[in-house]
This record gives sequence, C-alpha cells and structure tokens, in this order.
Amino acid sequence: MQDRIRDFVLSALAQMQYDVSEVTGDTDLGPAGLDLESLALADLSVQVEDEFGVKFDLDEMETTAMMTLDEFTADVVRRLEAAGTQDPAGAVAGSAA
Repeated sequence: MQDRIRDFVLSALAQMQYDVSEVTGDTDLGPAGLDLESLALADLSVQVEDEFGVKFDLDEMETTAMMTLDEFTADVVRRLEAAGTQDPAGAVAGSAA
C-alpha cells in the first residue's frame, strides 16, 4: 500500500511541475529537499485526501514539510489503518500491498 501511495505522490508532484527524477524515499518534502511551499503542500494533501480518503488539518502542513517522502507515505498508511479505510482498489489498508 505504501508503494501505491508513493507512486501517487510522485505522479501528483510531477503534474505540479516538480522534478521528481532524483527523488528517493529519504528526500525531504520541505526546504531541504523538494522545497514544497505551503500552497504546494496543501495541494498535495488535498490530492491525497481525494485519492485515499484521509484527512489532513491545515495546522499539520508545517510538520508535513519536515517529513521525507517515506515518512509522509507511512503517515498516510497509518491514517488509513486508523480509519479502517479501504483503498479504491478495494484492499483494506494495512493488508499486504
């Protein structure tokens, strides 16, 4: 599941005109890496919310900016597991992906 979320995030970032060619799981989303600004983080969060049915609060954007790509995708998985949400393909979050 985390790989599917990672692929979605990278695709969304590419569509937002970010160069993701050298992005790894250890790449920071904020100033030390991709340098996503608050508006870009909000846009990415909304896209993830729409795709996976998780919710982010506006006051979480500063924390999100300090995460790596892998930390962010793991956070989305945790939110899905906590909500007992199914992904659009019908697999329960937390099941083998």
